[in-house]
Amino acid sequence: MRTNEDLQKDVQNAIKWEPLLTAAEIGVTAKDGVVTLSGTVDSYAKKSEAEAAAKKVKGVKVVVEEIELKTFSDLDKRDDNEIASEILNTYKWNWEIPNDKVKIMVENGWVTLDGEFEWNYQREAAERLIKKHVGVKGIMNHITISTEVHDEIEKMGIESALARNWSIKQSDIHVKVTGNKVLLTGTVGSWYEKDEAERITWNAPGVKSVANDLVIEYDYSLVD
Repeated sequence: MRTNEDLQKDVQNAIKWEPLLTAAEIGVTAKDGVVTLSGTVDSYAKKSEAEAAAKKVKGVKVVVEEIELKTFSDLDKRDDNEIASEILNTYKWNWEIPNDKVKIMVENGWVTLDGEFEWNYQREAAERLIKKHVGVKGIMNHITISTEVHDEIEKMGIESALARNWSIKQSDIHVKVTGNKVLLTGTVGSWYEKDEAERITWNAPGVKSVANDLVIEYDYSLVD
């Protein structure tokens, strides 16, 4: 079993390993799998990267993100119309995004995405591609999935795909299919495994929503 101090050091090292975050001053505390991130960064990309890095560490059950976003230069302050125009231009030249189906609203640096896509990878790309835009303070992704596939989702197909993945094949994952909705229950050993199980499930044709109720189980020593 590992101690809270072990987990804290692992998360600190994971954050320092990311190129965007080598010079960032991000505080880390850990208690029984609950990791709290604090500090100040100058871009939403760094804020998002710190959270993603922490989630990949084995033993992390919950990430409490208290990082403050603060611009340190007038060059980082962008007009909402400028941000919206840059995002639209990014989508225009990216094959993953059906840009005629996405609606963008920017208010005080916060970007709201709306629309309907056919695949979840498109929804994820729409958010990923704009995280590094200067001036973006946060993203609310309200894009929904509206697939044209009407065939019944193959439960066995999802289970087989999960079993093929080396990182989660030993996990206790149960799949329930209701119409176009999939429910994942059971236990995994890390947040990475939980996210990976959901990513694989979204790849199944016909899936419109995934409820990820997987529980992260990890034992911690009572002695720090």
